[in-house]
Amino acid sequence: MKSADVIIIGSGIVGSSIAYHLTEAGCRNVIVLEREAHQGKGSTGKSMGGVRAQFATPVNIQMSLYSIPFFSRFEEVVGFPSGYKPQGYLFVATEERHMAYLRANYQRQVELGLKSVALVKPEDVTRLAPEIRSDDIIGGSFCSTDGFVDPHSVMTGFMERAVERGVELLRETEATGISRDGQGVCGVETAQGFVPGRVVVNAAGPWAGLLARCAGVDLPIEPLRRMLVPTEPFDKVSQKSPMVVDLTTGFHYRPEGRGILMAWQDPDETPGFKTNFDPAFIEKILSRGVKRLPCLEEAEVNPRRAWAGLYAMTPDHHSVLGGVPDLPGFFVANGFSGHGVMHSPATGRILADLILKGSTDIVEAPLLGFDRFAKGRLLEETAVL
Repeated sequence: MKSADVIIIGSGIVGSSIAYHLTEAGCRNVIVLEREAHQGKGSTGKSMGGVRAQFATPVNIQMSLYSIPFFSRFEEVVGFPSGYKPQGYLFVATEERHMAYLRANYQRQVELGLKSVALVKPEDVTRLAPEIRSDDIIGGSFCSTDGFVDPHSVMTGFMERAVERGVELLRETEATGISRDGQGVCGVETAQGFVPGRVVVNAAGPWAGLLARCAGVDLPIEPLRRMLVPTEPFDKVSQKSPMVVDLTTGFHYRPEGRGILMAWQDPDETPGFKTNFDPAFIEKILSRGVKRLPCLEEAEVNPRRAWAGLYAMTPDHHSVLGGVPDLPGFFVANGFSGHGVMHSPATGRILADLILKGSTDIVEAPLLGFDRFAKGRLLEETAVL
């Protein structure tokens, strides 16, 4: 096969964004390897599609401050709809410790330039989400520019524009090995042949750790199953509702089609490549959900419409972005811990900057560097849903 200036492994929303941003910066000799016949078969296609700036750490807030405005003008810039709906995220607190946590996060978000976030009183919560049980609510936080996007549409838009500019997308082409020589990375082995190249980007989502191992790199990423449950058509929640997050239990929901889509992080879940939906999860999520959303008693759920996807988890719940110091030319864009879709625009820009210029002004790149694990410089994101 022909050589490429950059080889990207994985054509999900992150790999597609990297390809797009490389071409935006003038790098057109790019090959993207996708093992499936179609894009989005991994985490992208299973995502809840939420986008938010209400995070606890500066670096995640900064990535959202780049990404959300990008989604808002996506069609104008990329020429494809993003499906961005700025209906907001509403975090609801019933305990003072949660309210203190939201206040601290709010302060950080405002200091970094987020103008659309506000701390809200119980009566504001009731106005924004009249369907929830509110007798124990003491307040919350709401950001009106948070909301939802269509992950498949965003991924497709990024890749279509990249391909128009010369990027080659090779479907049904699985990376089976990463070759190295005395200078660093020198190409990628595939079932269809060897692809030579001095820059290789690992954008393999939950499979990133396995792929890194092919290059002799220990990337601390574990796949963790997350299950999502939609209701049948259900008119007790407005289709204009924000994403509502109950900090007491972690249960959250948003409008989806003519019903709602529910999520909850099961603490009993164990790492592994489990992509089957467990029907027992429905009782678990409904038993918690109905306590905050009593009208769920009237909702119907069809287990066959529920699904499971994989989060790519790092020890500190932050992504790993940039080059691997011990292997020149090998770049990683992995471990988003559930935030890959929402941070895909920033990730694409950051990786393109680091590959082509060696630096970026989007975030303080060393904070997300690969070497932070060995150096014990872990971050800690607590706002993980």
